[in-house]
Amino acid sequence: MPYFREQGGSALNVTLTVGVRPRPGLVWYNGSKAAVIIASKALVVELGPDRIRVNCINPVMGETALLSEFMDMEDTPENRRKFLATIPLGGLSMPQDIANAALYLASDDTEFITGIALEVDGGRCV
Repeated sequence: MPYFREQGGSALNVTLTVGVRPRPGLVWYNGSKAAVIIASKALVVELGPDRIRVNCINPVMGETALLSEFMDMEDTPENRRKFLATIPLGGLSMPQDIANAALYLASDDTEFITGIALEVDGGRCV
């Protein structure tokens, strides 16, 4: 923090869309993701005077070993189609999607953006 307090900067927290659009059966998991969002906003209030920006990136789930758990069903082609039908752009998040959002939020182009939770979700949270 001393470096950031001296120069300003940008901090990014990665959480998930369930922090703003909860899924059934995951109450405490959803809550933990929402806590990251509110903690980030609280940091904005504390660190903003030192020109330190804090933002969140909220991706929709990606293809990982936990996919069945997040879908709350077995990862079969039929079940995956059902879940993808809830994402208007029809796909899971990819690492490059999250990296692009991080690069954008950390860039000088966003020097007046702080305290947001950017959904990288193909429209799932709409």
